[in-house]
Amino acid sequence: MSPVLPTNPLRISAIHFLNPAPLMWSFEHEPDRSRLSERYTLSSDTPSECAAKLASAEADIGLVPAAALATTPELAVIPGCAIASRDRVRSIILVVREEAGIQGVRRVALDTASRTSAAYTQILFARYWKTQPAFIQHPPYLGAMLQNADAALLIGDPALLALEDRHARERRTGERLLYLDLAHEWHTFTGTVWVSAVWAVRPDAIASSSIPATQVVEDFQHSRDSGLAAIDALADEWSTRIAVPRATIRTYLSENIWYVLDQPCLEGLDMFFRYAAECGILPAAPPLRFL
Repeated sequence: MSPVLPTNPLRISAIHFLNPAPLMWSFEHEPDRSRLSERYTLSSDTPSECAAKLASAEADIGLVPAAALATTPELAVIPGCAIASRDRVRSIILVVREEAGIQGVRRVALDTASRTSAAYTQILFARYWKTQPAFIQHPPYLGAMLQNADAALLIGDPALLALEDRHARERRTGERLLYLDLAHEWHTFTGTVWVSAVWAVRPDAIASSSIPATQVVEDFQHSRDSGLAAIDALADEWSTRIAVPRATIRTYLSENIWYVLDQPCLEGLDMFFRYAAECGILPAAPPLRFL
């Protein structure tokens, strides 16, 4: 029998990449899945689609790129949950033609799924690499991106797959490329945490829902904790979905990604918003508002 939904279940826009899998654990696995399906409905989207759905009120809760907090200031943040990295992240890479190097880059193809990583990339070029390339939007296909640009930003699963394929690609094409981990570059320059995404909500949707805000926070934090306790199961599950070795997936989920929105994350976000505004990449972000 299908679960009986409340008259106004909250609509969640979630990201279909590997990296949020621990945050999504309870929404996708029993024994919690059935219980949560009585309160929430799910859609699977790209990061940029999550932000667009919240901005247009097509979703009530979304795992949004951090940049969306500057462009949609009415959003509130569910405390305690993030997709971040304290050094190397693996799944956000800038691939550069070796002969050009960073200083030779004149054109950068940005993964169309990305908003926040694109902003981080522009900050790195402006503040630290001191160059001003042109930026274009491009679907995440590395070969095509490098036909149109000197460098390509890839995020999420396409980035992980590109890293796995790098040596085979070099054998196929004879072309040597630089693969820069952008979270590592950010950490090297700033000493702060790279924050990619947070759970954000439309407060008006929560207020008009039959689900109390405290329950929403509890549900999402519980899912995070359950997912972090199930990393081995997630590694088994996802090794059948994407062409990445199980050991790499396990390391990625347990070491590369940081899932707790703690004080170092908040400090990293503050620096990101400040630099993005100073560089004219994003509007000035208001202070974070928590649910």
